[in-house]
Amino acid sequence: MNTQITLKQFETLFWISRLGTFERAASRLATSQSAVSKRMQELERASSIEIFDRSQRGARLSSKSEELLAIAEKMLDLHDQIADVRQSDAGRPHLLRLGVTELTAMTELPRLVGTLRDRYPALKITPTVEMSRTLFSALEDDQLDLIIVPGAFRLPEFFSLPLAAVENVWMAKKGLIDTSQARSLRELADYPMLMQETKSGSSILFNKWLQAQGIAVQEAMTSDSMTALLGLLVAGFGVSYLPARCFSYLVDEGLLEVIPTEERLPPVPYAAMYREDRPHSLIHKVAEVAAECAYFDRSYQS
Repeated sequence: MNTQITLKQFETLFWISRLGTFERAASRLATSQSAVSKRMQELERASSIEIFDRSQRGARLSSKSEELLAIAEKMLDLHDQIADVRQSDAGRPHLLRLGVTELTAMTELPRLVGTLRDRYPALKITPTVEMSRTLFSALEDDQLDLIIVPGAFRLPEFFSLPLAAVENVWMAKKGLIDTSQARSLRELADYPMLMQETKSGSSILFNKWLQAQGIAVQEAMTSDSMTALLGLLVAGFGVSYLPARCFSYLVDEGLLEVIPTEERLPPVPYAAMYREDRPHSLIHKVAEVAAECAYFDRSYQS
């Protein structure tokens, strides 16, 4: 009889506790429910701890197994760190597959890349600039290691580190709208709205917010490019919401003006996200650096 505690048993315990059922844990681990059940039986025998509270329905951990779970999480983290060391041996650089939105590329990215190169000279960074939903899907498919996106997405196996919130204001070509007094959202809705596509995290958040305010956009022009939307806005094709500080220079130059409104736009929270079910000790350090460099108020800062 095997009485040895294994990393696979700890990993299985972790995902049962995280996802709540044997079925979901089996799917996450790409194995069968019977294999998951067998691992838990072996862990109970090896540890002499009753893993689940039999008096409760479902996969409810016993109080004693909560202590075992804490040890399991430490062991899995150590395993990730060993994997990081193994990947970087023989002078091989780490590869960071970094996904960012267009706004991040225009603001935080230069400072982030510069800081990472100073601290981790062997780190090779391959960037991807895409819409938020596309980046999220790429992270889910293990095509990216870390993404910086608005906090409009969630999955239980994703770790999300808050970075900063972006303040937005309504803008339009100077003279298009009378800005001598605050306008209501219903008044703004009479103008064509220039918006990013539905794959944009900020658009997802703002669309939900507008619906909550009872505003139905009658006419909209959409693009997956913020640069294109800026061109349309300066040309006078409608109104749009923009990061207040990042594009204040367009106001200073007289190309756009801020539209005072009765209802203030909600801030858009940005986060650095990565998968917790992959080696992530270095990735978490990168996320912390991203938090240090999280300034979305000026273009191409270094």
